[in-house]
Formats: sequence, C-alpha cells, structure tokens
Amino acid sequence: MTTTVGTFCSFCGGEAASGDHEHCRARLSLIDPPRYCPECGRRMVVQVDPMGWTARCSRHGETTNAAQR
Repeated sequence: MTTTVGTFCSFCGGEAASGDHEHCRARLSLIDPPRYCPECGRRMVVQVDPMGWTARCSRHGETTNAAQR
C-alpha cells in the first residue's frame, strides 16, 4: 500500500506533495492501517480485528487490507 496515492498522506493526513512521508510509508507497510483518506484528507473510521483492518471514509467508501478474509 502506498501512502501517497491521492493528494493526501493516508497516515498523517498531510499533503502528499509536501514534506517527507518516508516514516508514514514505513508505518503503513508494517502494521498500521491508514488513518486519513488519500483522496480528501478526512479522518477515516478505522476498525482493527485479528484478521486485519477496515478503514472507511464518509465520502470515498471503504478500504481493507489485502490479508483480510
């Protein structure tokens, strides 16, 4: 998963074009689910369970990790 697919970083919520998001990419690639929508920068509703995680943006829908179910 890439943290800068859209306009915003999906880990810290900052603009993808500004700043260094290497730490964000490392966190997302290891264990942490995205916290911010990469399309609009809104905080997402995140649910973590033993099988993986689900993140939902009120405007852009739901994202799940590939290992889930």
